Formats: sequence, C-alpha cells, structure tokens
Amino acid sequence: MTRRYATKKRIAHLEETLTPRERAIIATLDRLRVATTEQIRRIHFHELTAHSAARQAPAILRSLAARQVVVKLERQVGGARAGSRAAVWSLDTAGQLLASSCGPAGGFHRRRPWTPSLSFLAHRLAVSEVFAVLSEREHAGAVEVLDFDAEPLSWRRYVSAHGGTAYVKPDAFVRLGVGQIERAAFVEVDRATESRSTLLVKLRAYRQYWETGREQDRRGYFPRVVFAVPSEERKALLVELFTSQPTETWDLWQVALTEDLIEVLIEGSP
Repeated sequence: MTRRYATKKRIAHLEETLTPRERAIIATLDRLRVATTEQIRRIHFHELTAHSAARQAPAILRSLAARQVVVKLERQVGGARAGSRAAVWSLDTAGQLLASSCGPAGGFHRRRPWTPSLSFLAHRLAVSEVFAVLSEREHAGAVEVLDFDAEPLSWRRYVSAHGGTAYVKPDAFVRLGVGQIERAAFVEVDRATESRSTLLVKLRAYRQYWETGREQDRRGYFPRVVFAVPSEERKALLVELFTSQPTETWDLWQVALTEDLIEVLIEGSP
C-alpha cells in the first residue's frame, strides 16, 4: 500500500467523513494504544448480532487501515489459529492527528507506528482487556465507566521528597459509577515479572504521591491501588509487601487474582 502524507487537507476530509463508530474506535485506540479486533468488536459492536459484528468489525478496521487511520501490527496474539480476531491494531499517522497522542507504546510525539516486543504487547493488551470487560459490563447496565486512562495518560507527576520531579505510573486509572457510588482505582496488571525490590519501589512511589495530597485535593479521596496478579503465590507476596508499609497506608492497597479484578473494581472488595 502506498503511504500518503497526512496533510491538513486530508485530515480535514477524514474529520468530515468518519462515522460515529469510526470516531469511537479512534478514541479507544487513543486511550488504550493497542487493541485486538475481538476487543474492538466487544467494545464498539455490542448492539449487533454476533454474526454481523464478527463481519463488520474487521471490515471497518480494514477500511480505516486503508485510509492510514489505524494500522495492523506485525504480531498477533493467540497464534495463527486465532485468525483475524487476534490481529492487533494501533493508531496510524492520520489517526494520531485525529486523536491526541501517538502509537502503540504511548508517549506524546507523533511517530510512524512500530510493533513493540511480544512481552510489552501482551501486557498492554491485558490492560486493554480490562477496558473491554468493563465496557461489556457497562453495556449490560451494571456499571458506568466514567474514566479509563491507560499509560501514559494514567501517570501522575509529583514533587519528590528531595524536591525533584517524580512519577507514579499505574497501568491504568479507572473511575466507575456504581449506582450512586463512585469508585476509582489505580490498576497494576501484574504478570509476576517484577522483582520484590521493584514492587517495593512502586509501593513507595504510590505512598509518596499519597502524601502530597494532590489526588485528594483533586477528587476528595485517594483511589485504591489495585494489583491484579496471576496466582495465589503472587497474591501472598503482595499482601506481605503491603503489610511492610506504614500502617496508615494499609487502606490504600488491594490485590486480587486477575480473574477477580473486574468484580473488585465494581464492588470495591474481593
């Protein structure tokens, strides 16, 4: 396919001709950075029959790709037998101009999309899956997704104890409406790849950010810090690390098995 320059004239034409569904897909990829065909189908084609959605989602993504709005990355998840449902998409150059950010790894500078490492991609898609499941729950009327920011939109900057600039970098920030209750969380999708010392550094960063009071001033409370982990062994490690923190911070932390994460985010308890 011949690549065309993303001129102002072409971007203006795209803005005039995109359908509401196409705009929503762009917004989702801007939010998540990457998503599979199947995740996009579940988020944006839920009102269609299964057969119609399975046909339309890939077709619309191919159409957007032809206009260089989205791009299919070189890797897919689930192997060749997973078929087109496992194709992974990100914003192409025109899509980045129509949105606010950039390609599959995040950041704030426009660039031609590239395919991250398999482990990086798997982690980002795990975060996208959290949003996909929450979207399904929202379609079913169980919850309202008020905010969902993946990296780097989820990051928080603060002044460290030594006066320098520091960051806390959750995988996602989630804010939900459950009836009349608002629940928010910084989510860490833990794949048991980080060492004990790395986890302690991460907890210290959250603690220091909590101590600044910035988030409390912004929304009146500090969101829970929820770790989703793949095993009971990893869960026990996180509980041990939580209890090593100052007692006044114990209410900040929560850990759940990956399959229980959505219920914890909605219900507020394991």
